[in-house]
Amino acid sequence: MTDVAIKIRNLYKIFGPNDKAMVEKVRQGMSKSDLLDQHSHVLGLKDINMDMLAGGIQVVMGLSGSGKSTLIRHINRLIEPSSGEILIDGEDVLAMSDKRLRDFRRHKISMVFQRFGLLPHKTVIDNVGYGLHVMGKSKAEQRSGSMRWIERVGLKGYEDNYPAQLSGGMQQRVGLARALATDADILLMDEAFSALDPLIRNDMQSVLLDLQEELHKTIVFITHDLDEALRLGERIAILRDGEIIQQGTGQEIVLKPADDYISSFVREVNRGRVVQVETVMDPVSAGEPPAGGSLPVEKGTILEDAARRMSEEGVTNAHVVNGSGAPIGTLTMRGLMAAMVTPVLKDALDVTDTS
Repeated sequence: MTDVAIKIRNLYKIFGPNDKAMVEKVRQGMSKSDLLDQHSHVLGLKDINMDMLAGGIQVVMGLSGSGKSTLIRHINRLIEPSSGEILIDGEDVLAMSDKRLRDFRRHKISMVFQRFGLLPHKTVIDNVGYGLHVMGKSKAEQRSGSMRWIERVGLKGYEDNYPAQLSGGMQQRVGLARALATDADILLMDEAFSALDPLIRNDMQSVLLDLQEELHKTIVFITHDLDEALRLGERIAILRDGEIIQQGTGQEIVLKPADDYISSFVREVNRGRVVQVETVMDPVSAGEPPAGGSLPVEKGTILEDAARRMSEEGVTNAHVVNGSGAPIGTLTMRGLMAAMVTPVLKDALDVTDTS
């Protein structure tokens, strides 16, 4: 079982001079609008409960004002909560002394900002090495550590340039390299790619996924873009008015939206890039020979990739195999195409686990 790196329990944030007293009013059912109208306090977060898995990408998604950026800033205590608990690897962040909190921010956690947050008067290599400088590393260690990550994010040759000499995508690569250079276990990314053009954003998503495949950091990624959330997130939490509306995998959210609000988000989603083959296969009994042709497709493959493989192989049938290579179901090209363009039945996720 994967360990939980970050536990958030009963977290409330109310902005105003009497925030702690207002928490009880919200618990008793007072709405965000009534809290503002009657008490001139703003509800930021309401009873947030989350488990973020170690080594995974947790996406927090929502529209402007939903509370997602407020939430991520509680994890490194840039914002103090009105009530609740935040545990990171079992340690209570809210109980940390000032000294412990500084040490925690220097060594355990890094952050990548939407607007890059680079120091304009410092070169790329000095920006990347800034965290190492704060940690007290020698100049030689700062330079070697910085160059390692500059190369990894594809900026070798630009280390002596200044931020103003770089494109937006290149600047964000600097920001990512700076966050990785400290070797922190946890990476907080607040709308990190939102300021970039679509093609550059897609490129940065690929860079992040490639790095994560090797590094297995615990990443908390904030976005308002559902396509980005579905591409990056191993788990996704959707916020509205400071409250979690739904949590789950991308597939769970697309196939079983919790309410009309979530349904409106997922209506136009390309299901072929989210839904996995075991959801639409015809199961076979253990030991039963595959009737779906000779092409094996691994469990967890998304429909679009399965259809592409079948097309390349020139077959209209395939069989799904588990991690041991045993057949667990059959697929048809017609079934794949239908599942990509029409909603899958709501009970599709309730199939028996054949792993």
